[in-house]
Amino acid sequence: MPRETLILIAALAVALVFVLVLIFTSYVKAPPNKAYIITGLKRKPKILIGKAGLKLPFLERKDELLVEQISIDIKTGDFVPTADFIGVNIDAVAKVQIRTDEEGIKLAMKNFLNMTSQQINTQLVDSLQGNMREIIGTITLKELCNDRKSFGDQVQEKAQVDMNNLGIQIISCNIQHVEDKNDLINALGQDNMAAIQKNASIAKANAERDVAIAQAEAAKEANDARVASQTEIAIKQNELAIKKSELQVIQDSKQAEADAAYKIQEQAQRKSIEVADTEADIAKQEKAIELKMKEAQVREQALDAEIKKQADAEKYRQQQMADVELYKRQKEAEAKKFEIAQQAEAKKLQAEADMIAMQREAEGIRAKGEAEADAIRAKAEAEAAGIDKKAEAMQKYGEAAIIEMLCKMYPLVAESIAKPLANIDSITMYGEGNTAKMTEDITKSFKQTIDGIGDSLGIDLSSVIGSFAGTKLAGSKLLSDKNKAAAAEATEE
Repeated sequence: MPRETLILIAALAVALVFVLVLIFTSYVKAPPNKAYIITGLKRKPKILIGKAGLKLPFLERKDELLVEQISIDIKTGDFVPTADFIGVNIDAVAKVQIRTDEEGIKLAMKNFLNMTSQQINTQLVDSLQGNMREIIGTITLKELCNDRKSFGDQVQEKAQVDMNNLGIQIISCNIQHVEDKNDLINALGQDNMAAIQKNASIAKANAERDVAIAQAEAAKEANDARVASQTEIAIKQNELAIKKSELQVIQDSKQAEADAAYKIQEQAQRKSIEVADTEADIAKQEKAIELKMKEAQVREQALDAEIKKQADAEKYRQQQMADVELYKRQKEAEAKKFEIAQQAEAKKLQAEADMIAMQREAEGIRAKGEAEADAIRAKAEAEAAGIDKKAEAMQKYGEAAIIEMLCKMYPLVAESIAKPLANIDSITMYGEGNTAKMTEDITKSFKQTIDGIGDSLGIDLSSVIGSFAGTKLAGSKLLSDKNKAAAAEATEE
């Protein structure tokens, strides 16, 4: 693109921007309650009220003028004498507005340009108060009280002459309050009140009189009308009675005919009713029989259902009771089985404990017997030397002396062996334990003791006794029987 074209486009753009900025800064729009006064280039100012316009920056200026309605409170401030020389104090309100015609705008621009409503109020109140004072001096108190609107119109008319010179239009002027210095307004009111009350009393008396006259005339007319009406009523009632008699005769005749026809119809109806009643009774009885049969069937079904229900309930109850009883028996059997097992286990443990105790007791007894036997053996060994000494002497006495000595010794030995058993109250034996076995053990202990004594003396006591009796076998048997007898005697003790 050529440079000249670019420069031209840029210049046009700048010009366009300048025009837009100029328009935006120059555009003004006046509201309806204000008048914009644009002055500058032209000799005649441009006035905008509720419309828009342009104001050239730096070349024209814009001023404002309020054209809205303004209320001004007008007070006399002191008592002002009326035409009848009565001082009054009046409070009024005037509604004013700047004239929007060309002449009014020109006059208002000279006096109220760029003023607020309060400033305009201050400028006008003095003039309006002066005009109201002038009008008060031309009117009497009674006229002022009786026709306040006329007084307000006079003030408005009087003040409008001065307001025209300021470009102001008075819209209305209303009297708010009137007060006189000597309270004569209330006195006038009392006079008027008395006159009004007098006129009212007279009017009330005349009205009551007229009412009484009217009531009397109305009562007379009402009485005449009542008499005439009653007379007419009596005539009409007489005619009505005659007419009723005539109608009654006709009615009686018609009633007799109707009664006869009614009786005939009644008989026919009765016959029909009796037939219908009979048929209805038969049908009713049939229905009753059918109903009873239905009721019997229903009762039978209900009874069957009830019996079946009770049987099912009883069967269920018996089953439940049987289940409970079976469960109870099972639990009792299990408990009893457990108890027996516990008792058997306890008895087994007790038997094992008793067996261990008896074994230990038997071992103790055996140990005690062996100890005593050892003691006896030791004693015999101690006396062995003496016995050796006596041996020679006994040889002198022969085998008879030895046997006599042994016979005296055997009971002592058997008593010593059986003495520990005398301290035992009872013995419980298990397994192979019995009395014969215990007796055999005791006999073996006795024999072992005798053999020990013979060994200590160096004498075969069995041979000595056998030879003394005649044979060795006979002596051994006799000794064994004696030992058993001694052991048994010791056991019984």
